[in-house]
Amino acid sequence: MASTASGSLAPSLSLVVISMVFFLKGAAETITVEGQNLMTDNVSVVEGEMATISCRVKNNDDSVIQLLNPNRQTIYFKDLRPLKDSRFQLVNFSDNELRVSLSNVSLSDEGRYVCQLYTDPPQEAYADITVLVPPGSPVIESREDVVSEGNETELTCTATGSKPAASIRWMKGDEEMTGETTVEETYDRMFTVTSRVRFLVTKEDDGMPVDCVIDHPAASDLLAQRNLEVLYKPEVKIVVTYPEGLTREGDNLDLTCIAGGKPHPHQVNWLRVDEDVPPHAVVTGSDLFIENLNKSFNGTYRCLASNAVGEAYDDYILYVYDSRAGEGAPPKLDHAVIGGVVAVVMFAILCALIVLGRYFARHKGTYFTHEAKGADDAADADTAIINAEGGHNNTDEKKEYYI
Repeated sequence: MASTASGSLAPSLSLVVISMVFFLKGAAETITVEGQNLMTDNVSVVEGEMATISCRVKNNDDSVIQLLNPNRQTIYFKDLRPLKDSRFQLVNFSDNELRVSLSNVSLSDEGRYVCQLYTDPPQEAYADITVLVPPGSPVIESREDVVSEGNETELTCTATGSKPAASIRWMKGDEEMTGETTVEETYDRMFTVTSRVRFLVTKEDDGMPVDCVIDHPAASDLLAQRNLEVLYKPEVKIVVTYPEGLTREGDNLDLTCIAGGKPHPHQVNWLRVDEDVPPHAVVTGSDLFIENLNKSFNGTYRCLASNAVGEAYDDYILYVYDSRAGEGAPPKLDHAVIGGVVAVVMFAILCALIVLGRYFARHKGTYFTHEAKGADDAADADTAIINAEGGHNNTDEKKEYYI
């Protein structure tokens, strides 16, 4: 017991002695030290992790540095730790720095810490420790598990127990959606955030992932996901299995009805619009088979499928041709080719007419020139007339060309 008592008194006696020393120093001289800038930093730390507080002095003159907690209790006086909390550990001590670590930080450690420098007058700097608490795993709830196309659905996402309050974003595939958010502060200075989003669904939304993404400074990659389940009416398509070309008299006809939907169509029916299906037509599930076609079978054949959401149909129009339809038909002419040929021919004719016109015009002028020359060379009027009429006295024989 004596040793325990003496051990507990030792730190107290040391503090008394140190305080007396500084009191005597202050009484002996009053020194105003310029340029002793005391600096520290605010600290944000996730709950359960380690925070470090650094008290730094520029141009220290051997003044003592100490660190106090928010209750103004001394954590470290120089390199001594009077406070009996082993979570505080000395990281570095020198004339210019007192650096202390605090492990396993809890919400109760949050507050304003004081770096104090024993000068005249004393200097103080403040380091605010902010404790961050990440939210728990988010939870998505839906108003209904399954929704039909064209209807509205509502999803709710909740993130509890965070500090500060988390923010929530909604993503449907690559599309961001806007939700309505409410924030509630609990008794322990924590926050609960709830976000609701409403939207209309289509059949394309079936299987689409919807993410509730949490943004918080103490957490990353935190989200919850829900895949949509959407019911939609059938999608119907008729495929001609046989024949590949025209439907002629005497041929067989085989049609297949392809129907999908969610849930899968529970019923697929064949009918003939405004008339009865031929009596010898065979319906097997989604297939319709008619043999030995004739023109009395012409009409619109419909495949109708239905499920719990609704019904849909597809039509096939049957037209029965003569038995030899499409055989020996003259080959189809390419009107573009014909037009091109006609254009080339017309252009050639036009060019020929231009050449012939110029040729006739040139030779007609030559003829008249020769006639005039014969008259000019005559010695008298009678000779001129004879030469102009083509008389034999003209030494130059005139020639005419006809094309």
